[in-house]
Amino acid sequence: MPVNYPRHSPAFLKLRVAVRAYATDEPVTIGLSGGADSLALVAAALVENVPVTAVVVDHGLQPGSASVAATAAEQAIQWGALAEIVTVRVTGSSGMEAAARQARYEALASFRHPIWTAHTMDDQAETYLLGALRGNPTGMLAVSNWDDTPLVRPLLSVRRTDTRLACDELGVEPWDDPHNEAMDFRRVAIRQRAIPLLEDINDGPAVPALALAASRAALSADLLDSLANPNATVPELAAMHPAVRSASIAAKLLDANCSPSHASISAIEQLITNWKGQGPVAIGGTAGKRVWLKRLGDQLVVE
Repeated sequence: MPVNYPRHSPAFLKLRVAVRAYATDEPVTIGLSGGADSLALVAAALVENVPVTAVVVDHGLQPGSASVAATAAEQAIQWGALAEIVTVRVTGSSGMEAAARQARYEALASFRHPIWTAHTMDDQAETYLLGALRGNPTGMLAVSNWDDTPLVRPLLSVRRTDTRLACDELGVEPWDDPHNEAMDFRRVAIRQRAIPLLEDINDGPAVPALALAASRAALSADLLDSLANPNATVPELAAMHPAVRSASIAAKLLDANCSPSHASISAIEQLITNWKGQGPVAIGGTAGKRVWLKRLGDQLVVE
């Protein structure tokens, strides 16, 4: 049956208004976990006449995950969405969270429709603080790409409390992920400890300002990426604004399938702006087969 919501549903209305800016007649894939954020997004998209395929990715990392996935998919079907459950294996050396994210987006992208995710304003604020702790305060764009697949985050203007209230208005019980209470995850610690402390210091909400800073950081990073030239010569790099030069070096490393770091970018900048015949810079690879970047005349060469 269609989504049934009461005439007076202010929290759900906030989600509908947020979704309207991205509403489309083309099918979209929504990542559905069964939690409040993604359930509310599926409902709002359907009410705004967006053709939805709700994809529940079962990572198999928790007992009973298959039952949680089935319940979430059934709710989406009852509302009139198409729904699929995809079981994935989480593998990789980059940590469980990163590996699970990679597996999840690969599964969502396999449906070959734009991906919608239910990241909220609170997620944006947490992302900014997490990045700041790594020396790179950043945020999420409302519209970007996952590889070649459009990626849309319609709820970045909506607070997490509103998705929970929207589920109450819709009369559905969302699933509460136990990982959201595990303080050994840095994001959870920021959510449970750091943000409440900042709100106490601020004598009011901290999330809206943090989310705004995150959005500005994401836009700035996107602009720098558009200006970056991974094929620039050494004289061209030397003449660039330092921010564009760093972005160009990072783009060159990514083209070489290497992960940029502050240390590697700083060392490469020394090859450009403080050249004294230094040797090559290690930029990736394994202990048995390193990848190096060196300066040869006016060129930076990966080997």
